[in-house]
Amino acid sequence: MLKEFKEFAVRGNVVDLAVGVIIGAAFGNIVTSLVGDVFMPVIGAVTGGLDFSNHFIPLAKTVTAENLADAKKQGAVLAYGAFITIAINFMIVAAVLFLVVRTLNALRRAEAAKPPAAPSRTETLLAEIRDLLAQRAGQP
Repeated sequence: MLKEFKEFAVRGNVVDLAVGVIIGAAFGNIVTSLVGDVFMPVIGAVTGGLDFSNHFIPLAKTVTAENLADAKKQGAVLAYGAFITIAINFMIVAAVLFLVVRTLNALRRAEAAKPPAAPSRTETLLAEIRDLLAQRAGQP
């Protein structure tokens, strides 16, 4: 069993997956910072500082607070504003990731569309030698 686990753990796919997860987590932090520190302040400025995070509906009669944090301490609340904020953040993150993937795909297509490089001098000489040998083999 230990041998099988060792074979599984050192296979290329597992290592590639681990690297992908680590890079994905780091990229997630970059995207989170981009959304929270760059896009959301701009959206807040454009919308006049509109912030949904403190919008809620009290579900208990004991809730009298004006902000969500205090209201949650007083009793049950339906925090629909937090959900709206997270949904907007998701849409922004999805749009940013779409643009990143779209740009990468365009770069890959441009790279694939490049004409193949001319053969090197060594390859040309080897091809000539091959052709000469083929001609000699065809002669009696």
